Amino acid sequence: MTELVDALWRILSLIRKELLAILKDPKSRASVVVPPILQCLIFGYAASYDLNHVPFAVIDQDHSFASHQLIAHFDGAPVFTHVATLADPSKLAAMINSRQVLLALEIQKGFAQHLIMGQPADIQVIADGRNSNTAGVATSYAAAIINTFNSEWRQNHGLPSDQPLVVMRAWFNPNLQTRWSMIPSLIGTITLIQTMMLAAMSVAREREQGTFDQLLVTPIRPAEIMIGKAVPAMMIGIFQATNILLVAQLWFRIPFAGSFAVLYMGLVLFVLAAVGLGIFLSSIAMTMQQAMLYGMVVIMPATLLSGLSTPISNMPDALQIVTYANPLRYAIQIAQRVYLEGIGVADLLPYLWPMAVIALVTLSIATWMFRHRVA
Repeated sequence: MTELVDALWRILSLIRKELLAILKDPKSRASVVVPPILQCLIFGYAASYDLNHVPFAVIDQDHSFASHQLIAHFDGAPVFTHVATLADPSKLAAMINSRQVLLALEIQKGFAQHLIMGQPADIQVIADGRNSNTAGVATSYAAAIINTFNSEWRQNHGLPSDQPLVVMRAWFNPNLQTRWSMIPSLIGTITLIQTMMLAAMSVAREREQGTFDQLLVTPIRPAEIMIGKAVPAMMIGIFQATNILLVAQLWFRIPFAGSFAVLYMGLVLFVLAAVGLGIFLSSIAMTMQQAMLYGMVVIMPATLLSGLSTPISNMPDALQIVTYANPLRYAIQIAQRVYLEGIGVADLLPYLWPMAVIALVTLSIATWMFRHRVA
């Protein structure tokens, strides 16, 4: 019992030392709070797949009442901005090349006549495909407007509808705003970056300052050093995740559908896995520069293979297998599903146990490396 109490006091002393090393400098304190909030705000506004401005040109070869009605539908849509009406189709290439327009609407001659006779009427939509995602979203918006015009025309002229009426409803994100899925994902992404870098540089800082050897000759055991290094990084990681959660709740007003207790249970395990990776990198780095370099080497692939920007199901099979060793993959799923869907603990188990395995493996290897260095 006495040995356990002594070990707890040694761990608490090391935790206090680590927190003082991080927080005693005003710049370090600011780096713990300000960058995560700024990154969250920047991603929330800049990293969006939503289109709010689509400049388009019109090539109207029919000049009929029907074609004017269709163009009016586009003019009335808040997303579309009518930039030009071209009499010569050959001028369109120059406008697209110079990015004056993102999309062009070409109405063929005889458009109104075909509509009146109930026959298919051709409409050509031309989009700038240099950004495939933007072009896809713009053409989908255009298709929705054309379908609405087609339904109204047939209804107003007593023509039978040859298409079923499709009513779309998006669960968990009714307005299909990118921000609603992006911001909860940042709870895991930004927390991983900050937490892993703090943990990675902890031992490296000791080596550069020459205090690591002094630490090894104290009665503190390698396992206690691991705990003393891991707990402060975990505390700061949870604090940063809370700041991002507050930004999502108070600034972006994204409704929270789940349980905070369930979310934090997943976050604690994720932060433990992130700290395990950081301390593992710290155990093999001799300087803070090396630790930072190793951290960046891990962070970039981890972010790309997490499903943050592209679905994991779209990746090659070999890369999909690699993602199972990425704790950020599970953190993003936990944050999104708890935040937007409101799932419970039972549904989180497929995401929790892999992070526990990652934390166990990385922390065990790091502890072994510390013991090996001591020996």
